[in-house]
Amino acid sequence: MTDLHQSPTDPDFFQNPYPFYAAARAQGAVHRWVEYDLDCAFSHAVINACLRDGRLGREVPEELRQPTPEHLRDFYAIDDNSMLELEGARHTRLRKLVLRAFTSRRIAALGPEIEALCHDLIDRFPSGDHDLLHSYASRVPVIVIARLLGIPDDMADQLLRWSNDMVAIYQARRDRAVEIAANTAARDFASYLSDYIGTRRKTPGDDLITHLIAAEEDGESLSTPELIATCVLLLNAGHEATVHTMGNGVKALLENGARPEWLAPDAIEGTVEEILRYDPPLHMFTRYAYADVEIGRFTLKRGQQIGLMLGAAGRDPQMWDEPDRFAPTRPVKTHVAFGAGRHFCVGAPLARLELQIALPILFERCPGLSLAETPRYANLYHFHGLERLVVRV
Repeated sequence: MTDLHQSPTDPDFFQNPYPFYAAARAQGAVHRWVEYDLDCAFSHAVINACLRDGRLGREVPEELRQPTPEHLRDFYAIDDNSMLELEGARHTRLRKLVLRAFTSRRIAALGPEIEALCHDLIDRFPSGDHDLLHSYASRVPVIVIARLLGIPDDMADQLLRWSNDMVAIYQARRDRAVEIAANTAARDFASYLSDYIGTRRKTPGDDLITHLIAAEEDGESLSTPELIATCVLLLNAGHEATVHTMGNGVKALLENGARPEWLAPDAIEGTVEEILRYDPPLHMFTRYAYADVEIGRFTLKRGQQIGLMLGAAGRDPQMWDEPDRFAPTRPVKTHVAFGAGRHFCVGAPLARLELQIALPILFERCPGLSLAETPRYANLYHFHGLERLVVRV
């Protein structure tokens, strides 16, 4: 195991982290990333094994837990009730309850509404060069999630602001100002959702919040704090991942010729999976060991944390030929962009559906679409997404 030195906020790094991953992987599967003071896995095999191993998880082991800082109490009031951060019986219960409401049938039924939304957004494109992230990539997922939850469309911009402020706390650029903004967003978001959930308890509708309220498992239902955390998770995780994937995907398509056959009905699923493999929206996810665990030739001690480099996994030459080449027609293999195991992203089917609909409609409606300036990635690491995507229609 080698000590690696790389600032995650160095612009050269977050513009293109893949050479760093390749150099690390060439020296072995696991290394110490000094700037994080963290052992990190760079091979698909080790990352996949860690994601699926029940002896590793997201929840901080009891002996390592620290008191919540006063200036982050509102943020962790949500985070501590999120199934993303929980393990064991409580995670299983929450996930089952959410899946009772967030069904594949309900997601599939959104298809026509997503199509109509995409056409409506394109009809409103401004004339001249414009930022596609603002006009399309960010609008599709936030409006879809809002409608799914039953929240009015005119709240979309506010939801985006809350989401952006909250997820910034997971980024390498985190500082006190970012933490305070995240806590403020969490407090305001929770207050809004608490009122809205109260309304839905009195006057149920045909929306996801109503179905989450009604969901039961062995006589248990979601508490109000759990409902708030679940709604925040669905918006923040689903929105953040889909925006970055759509932006990164349009960039990859335009830089590689955007062949019509890649976006055809019989090919779009493979193209979306290639985008997720090639330039995924999340590049690092961490796990704690709950016991001494040996994975491959590497041993984790109880309480030790490991960084799983999802961005590196998708470029592993042990899994994919010419992994640095964007090739939508390559045979689809299982990637880890949505995680794996018991924490596999519950929103993955919705994200895939949005991408499979939004990308073909965009290129069909805008056949002359091109880049008006060289895209640059934003300082968002552990996430990986564009600062803006200025296009010419």
